[in-house]
Amino acid sequence: MSPEQKIEYLRKEIHLHNHKYYVLNNPSISDFEFDSLYNELLILEEQFPEYDDINSPTKRVGSDILSNFNTFPHSKPMLSLGNTYSDEELNEFDKRINKLSDDKINYVCELKYDGVSISLEYKNGFLVQALTRGDGVKGDDVTNNVKTIKSI
Repeated sequence: MSPEQKIEYLRKEIHLHNHKYYVLNNPSISDFEFDSLYNELLILEEQFPEYDDINSPTKRVGSDILSNFNTFPHSKPMLSLGNTYSDEELNEFDKRINKLSDDKINYVCELKYDGVSISLEYKNGFLVQALTRGDGVKGDDVTNNVKTIKSI
């Protein structure tokens, strides 16, 4: 397969898997497999800029913000590890985060579940706002939806 054919193949595969994940809510490959395809495409596009395409999935700026919810800024950014699969990548993330603050950084880790991340804001012990992660800077207000969760 030529580099041009491989790039086209990867673009079609990634578009297909994005559709399955975001539209059909029915992914058929793991996040790791998806990230591997995506990273392979990124490398090939860098090596062969003559095959540049503004519609490439690597050129899309995306977020999980939906148009049917009101959107609000987060009081603090909801940062992401991104595609982190090794101790080295975790250490690099920690270095980047520590450059953002003079305060001691504490982490809370849990198993990743596909779904939605939520930022909860309480005042005087009462939930006042729940926002999705969105793009990390602003998120969708899902307060009324979250109030139906008994443990919140």
